[in-house]
Amino acid sequence: MRAIFEFLGFKSDPVDTDSQTIRRIADELDRLEPDRARYVAAFAFLLSRIARADLEVTTDETDAMERLVRDHAGLSPEQATLAVQMAKAQHLLFGGTDDFLVTRELGRVTTYEQRVALIDCLHAVAAADHKILNAEATEIARTARELKVEQSDLSRIRAQYGAHIEARKGLEG
Repeated sequence: MRAIFEFLGFKSDPVDTDSQTIRRIADELDRLEPDRARYVAAFAFLLSRIARADLEVTTDETDAMERLVRDHAGLSPEQATLAVQMAKAQHLLFGGTDDFLVTRELGRVTTYEQRVALIDCLHAVAAADHKILNAEATEIARTARELKVEQSDLSRIRAQYGAHIEARKGLEG
């Protein structure tokens, strides 16, 4: 567990040591292969980056992040919940300084197809509350540039979420 917390930048273990459930989940995460654990941490951190772009992380966004981490990283629901909670806490504390560094590292260890899929996941988190605010759309575009995702792929994904983009609402009629 210590390795995951150190990777995420925590100086001490924030897990309540009296909770058997949390300890068991933390032990499960600690059993992940180190490269996989770093990927899960970076993936969850980027999801949190987008959820927090408007300075508020909704319950719907948190649920979407947990589902995406569970589905894309192959974690149990408990592991996904812990990974997302840790990432949200880390982003709250160090998001502004770590955004680019974490994104760059994730870009380095993923294929182009994985990076495009990540951009889709970022849109899914932003749209979880049925609206993608301008701050979220801007942060997704910035992340796509940092991941070197082509504009045509970003535009294609963005179009799939067009009904949720706040700047476009009310323009259809």
